Amino acid sequence: MHMTGVYERELRSVLAGERKGVVAITRSCTEVERARAMQVCQRPFLVVRAPGSGSEGTGDILALRGDMCMPIEVKSSKTDKIYLSGRTKDQYDALKTTGEKCGLQPLYAFRLKGVRGDSWRVMKVPVEGLTGKLRVLSRSIPNVPLTRNGSPYLNWHDGMPLHRFLALISRSNGARAIEKSTNFEEISRRIQDTGSHSEISPSSDYSLSVESPDSLDSA
Repeated sequence: MHMTGVYERELRSVLAGERKGVVAITRSCTEVERARAMQVCQRPFLVVRAPGSGSEGTGDILALRGDMCMPIEVKSSKTDKIYLSGRTKDQYDALKTTGEKCGLQPLYAFRLKGVRGDSWRVMKVPVEGLTGKLRVLSRSIPNVPLTRNGSPYLNWHDGMPLHRFLALISRSNGARAIEKSTNFEEISRRIQDTGSHSEISPSSDYSLSVESPDSLDSA
């Protein structure tokens, strides 16, 4: 529990756009990954620790900026999967309820211990009724996966690398900017997968995408 608190502070520092925080988490990342993560320093969030952290659908932290508000539940583990049951399943259900009631996009941020490079992965709790930027943004973030029995669980390999998430939300001056960026990166990944599939690791499609000049445009 104590270590999760350490990682929670780590993520808060990054989302708040603190350069030292971004440098710390990208120390073993590539230059491209670090540059993408650094974009959050130009468009930081107000990040607060949620009252009653981890319960009542608040998540551990709230990230706010403009018309974007995201409750984030922070998890860490030495293994790449976390199964939700009991209290943690109740947290998931409460996040989903809060998201749909208040028009927010709840997220999980999963820190895998002992890996080099980007050790964070982001995934969303699917909710109905989102509007504006959050609605478009949610299309680009992978859902929390389900087990064969249909129960939600966290799989680190299924999440979006934090550096890509930071780049995505940092150039989101409008919904069109997110959508154009996502479409361009998807096309780029498909081209790369076709050309060099044997050289790409299961999660490297997130880090090899080509930046689109148009993706920096405002809506």
